[in-house]
Amino acid sequence: MRRPRRIRVRPITSLSLNRLIPNILTLLALCAGMTAIRLALTGKYQSAAAAIIIAGVLDGIDGRIARLLKVTSPFGAQLDSLSDFVSFGVAPAVLLYLWTMSQLASLGWALVLLFGVCCALRLARFNTQLGAELPPYAYNFFTGVPAPAGAGLVMIPMFVSFEFELAFFRSPYVNGLVLAGVAALMVSRIPTFSFKRFRVPAEWVLPMLLVIGGLAAFLTTEPWGTLLLIGVLYLGSIPVSIRSYRKLREAAEQLRAGMLREQPEAITDDERHPTSPEPSDLADRRS
Repeated sequence: MRRPRRIRVRPITSLSLNRLIPNILTLLALCAGMTAIRLALTGKYQSAAAAIIIAGVLDGIDGRIARLLKVTSPFGAQLDSLSDFVSFGVAPAVLLYLWTMSQLASLGWALVLLFGVCCALRLARFNTQLGAELPPYAYNFFTGVPAPAGAGLVMIPMFVSFEFELAFFRSPYVNGLVLAGVAALMVSRIPTFSFKRFRVPAEWVLPMLLVIGGLAAFLTTEPWGTLLLIGVLYLGSIPVSIRSYRKLREAAEQLRAGMLREQPEAITDDERHPTSPEPSDLADRRS
């Protein structure tokens, strides 16, 4: 009796460095978020805010590099979500609590907890939508404000305080209102631009590169004012994204309604002009 042939499974002995680059960037973003917590605990609030911004930059490019290299994986998606929760949910909450919200004692802690919980809920909802079929017009939009943008928006009073040294924007009441508002935006159903499929026309490539170069220069010379301007521009884009989403949805609904109207007419025309009518068919029609 012949023995069944054994199939040898070769273990994976090595991986290409290209496949590890997105996960490395995600881990660097996580390290930046953890470092922000440490800096906040030592009272270095400006450095902590800068670390969170660096985590946001790394988070913005790791997914794009993964799609560019075609190395997206469920492991990378879950790692990215865990990193986002630490860097953009826990780190900003701890930073704001130590910076000003501790003055409200239990109420201040409740508000930063609310922000962290809403960040976790927003990321959980995003994970459940991975792989789900969406209408074509919905792929360019997020549902609610994403976690990195939420972390940037919630630190806008800090940016104003660092740039202009105004004590008003360090008030725990002002920051509490901002915390509650941004938390609501994160778990809302408001469509916001994702910029994942944003394409630059050929004639705008050079001006876009010049804008990015100027932005980098201002970030190194006037970081807080530049970040404040970016935050204000993002807030201004939210009404535009809502309007754009509604227009695309209405256009899709009108197109679908038009196709449904045309389909019965096509069937009626076929019935009026049959290619080879049968006698029983004619009898049925007469009756």
